[in-house]
Amino acid sequence: PPSLPTPHARLFRVPEAATMHSAMAPCAPATASVARASLERPAARSAGVPRSVPSVPCRRRPAHRPSRRGASLVPGAAPKFLIDKLESSTQTHKELTFRLADPDVASDAKEFQKLSKALGELTGVVEQYARYKACAEELQEAKAMVKDAGGDPEMEEMAREEAAALVEEMEELEEKMTLALLPTDPLDEKNIMLEIRAGTGGDEAGIWAGDLWKMYQRHANNEGWKATIVSQNPADSGGYKEIVVELVGESVYSQLKWEAGVHRVQRVPATESQGRVQTSTATVAVMPEVDEVEVKIDDKDIELTTARSGGAGGQNVNKVETAVDLVHKPTGIRIFCTEERSQLKNRIRAMQILRSRLFELQLEEQQKEISGRRKAQVGSGARSEKIRTYNWKDSRVSDHRVGQNFPLDSFLNGDVKLAIGACQAMEQREKLEELNAEMNTQV
Repeated sequence: PPSLPTPHARLFRVPEAATMHSAMAPCAPATASVARASLERPAARSAGVPRSVPSVPCRRRPAHRPSRRGASLVPGAAPKFLIDKLESSTQTHKELTFRLADPDVASDAKEFQKLSKALGELTGVVEQYARYKACAEELQEAKAMVKDAGGDPEMEEMAREEAAALVEEMEELEEKMTLALLPTDPLDEKNIMLEIRAGTGGDEAGIWAGDLWKMYQRHANNEGWKATIVSQNPADSGGYKEIVVELVGESVYSQLKWEAGVHRVQRVPATESQGRVQTSTATVAVMPEVDEVEVKIDDKDIELTTARSGGAGGQNVNKVETAVDLVHKPTGIRIFCTEERSQLKNRIRAMQILRSRLFELQLEEQQKEISGRRKAQVGSGARSEKIRTYNWKDSRVSDHRVGQNFPLDSFLNGDVKLAIGACQAMEQREKLEELNAEMNTQV
């Protein structure tokens, strides 16, 4: 009898690095999606996956499937690695479902919420895997249909079409499951402390730091996040020497962690009388908020003094020492907090900022240990490098990590999602490469 199609040998495909757009060219949309990735299949197959059968020409793929021509190839490996991960995820999903039915867990709101979140993160990929196994069984049935056709051309054609459709669906499911199982950053759901500091450039650097805060404030409003200024040091000519803001909302860190680093601006400053273009910088730090249990601070390491806040707020802040000046002696970190109207609240705020900064130092040490595994510098690791240039003359924003340009006006109005999406796509490509390398060592 005529042979049937089977999921063919494939490789992980990683998109080529994006090239810089010309200054006048429109910016291409950047998304968090990456090129389809799949696994090369061996002769021996895991349980639930059909054995290979002789191949026949498959029907033409739908026209909407993206072209893979020109994509770079990274050698793939056996699907057993993926199947093992999926089986483990399925077992974990069952265990979580069972635990959520436990009355003791249901009575503990914090534990119930934690387990429900973990269950929700696995549900999608577990359902995809169930469908994948169902497709494998249906493909075997299609093979049996050919044997039972008895030379009937119409029956054989139906079987071939059914098999081709199943193979295509299995490939798409495998690609989705592979991306779903890529490791995620456990800090992505955290709220953050956003710190913006004026860099080189004198008065213009302070003004530029203020412009950056306005940009992030607009983005926060668009996302429905709550922004609270924790501390600020206004610059003489406008803007800020330093400003620290707490941002609370859904997945704040997952988006803004890409903003950490040096932001360079090229424009004619408002303070420039001869119309000369000046280059100035501001530094952005993104610190995930942490609980007290995650960072231990010894009271002996804290030196705390108080002072009068001054400024608006009534007689209380001008006559009573409500401001808090906190120094962490082992690291030399100093925090001066004046935003709240009571000394106790300012002390709580100062300790909150200190925990975030100490946690950031811990992350930096961890990143140094694994820096060879990641090309992109995230968080504090990117501070020493400019990550982006804002060019007023050409009305463009150039992100140097992904090699793409974006419109300046929309960027300054808080529309930074295109750049964030491009960084997320870059990270996914790197994780796919790491997964390929890990799988190749197990072949």
